[in-house]
Amino acid sequence: MASDPTRREVLAGAVRAAALLSMGGALGMLIPSHARGQTAWQIDPYKCIQCGRCATECVLEQSAVKCFHSFGICGYCQPCSGYFHTEPGAVNTGVYNQMCPTNALKRKYIEDPYYEYTIDADLCIACGFCVKGCSLHGNGSLHLQIDQARCVHCNWCSIAAKCPATAISRVPADNPYKLKTRTRIS
Repeated sequence: MASDPTRREVLAGAVRAAALLSMGGALGMLIPSHARGQTAWQIDPYKCIQCGRCATECVLEQSAVKCFHSFGICGYCQPCSGYFHTEPGAVNTGVYNQMCPTNALKRKYIEDPYYEYTIDADLCIACGFCVKGCSLHGNGSLHLQIDQARCVHCNWCSIAAKCPATAISRVPADNPYKLKTRTRIS
């Protein structure tokens, strides 16, 4: 016949169980981190349709998706269709005519007629207005990417689940960006 455990034995067992549980939790935190290091979520800029869901579907308050710029294919144009609203036959370069609602796309004069365009990632909300303009009337050098420094690496990306173009997939973590080039890379 087994004897009833003493109070000391019950407390010692509870302490051991809590210690094992906390060690298991700590190891559990390490394992997903290691597993996450093998792949990362990313947007294929050639599949992206600039639907605007990257701005609204991320689990973060401000989306981890940001506009990126492939300088190698940019024309550095004065009337940039990603920077200004453009209509056929007319370009109005007034400040009120800028595409970006948060002024995240910055324009810097280089020399006539060239300008350099950069993105302030802290202001970018991933609305895709500049990307859509650049894709429709320009060379497509502006495109959306998941900023790996901001991403919390969800087990299942909430943006990917809502992407109508299935443009978001897992990629190798050692090469987590799909930047546009002059020649398309699949």
